[in-house]
Amino acid sequence: MYALDLDSFFKNITFDINADFVNKCEVFIELLQKWGKVHNLSAQLKTNEIEDNIIDCIYPLNFVHTFKSLADVGTGAGYPGLILAMAKSNVKVYLIEPRIKRVAFLNFVKNTLKLDNVEILCNKVEDIQNIKVDLISSRAVTNTQMLLKLTKNISKSDTSYLFYKGSMLTNELEEAKIKNYKIVNKDKRNYLYIKAEQL
Repeated sequence: MYALDLDSFFKNITFDINADFVNKCEVFIELLQKWGKVHNLSAQLKTNEIEDNIIDCIYPLNFVHTFKSLADVGTGAGYPGLILAMAKSNVKVYLIEPRIKRVAFLNFVKNTLKLDNVEILCNKVEDIQNIKVDLISSRAVTNTQMLLKLTKNISKSDTSYLFYKGSMLTNELEEAKIKNYKIVNKDKRNYLYIKAEQL
């Protein structure tokens, strides 16, 4: 197992990162590279590509408010929900992923890393029942308007949203007709953060 270059890995990260999270990242990278080619989990399997994805996932912890529960829609290979769960072991995290091969990988990582705060749901988000969360996240699943619609059944009156977006965000916001929101830009990523009172 290799060791992460921490100086470059955590550049621009202002919140506390502990050694346990770093160790989990190293194991995650190794497992994703082993599983990824066989099960077509991700097109980006080089070490530096996975590291970039991890940073992309946890960067919003610089600015999102405290949350005790999270649902990640369309987690795929673990982005961002699994990575956020590794960084926030005190937060209950639901990983929502309908594809069986990806669910098998997520369960393997969960068991390997003993992520007791993680529950993996093999289902479409619109079919999920009996959970309500503080924060809903999603990366590269569908447009903002559709995400807000599909996740109504798992949201509360004070649920916030964290969507990882690209260059089409401006058009999406016009369609979604959201009144107030926060956009944080990093490199080519636009993080859309919507607080409940801003919808």
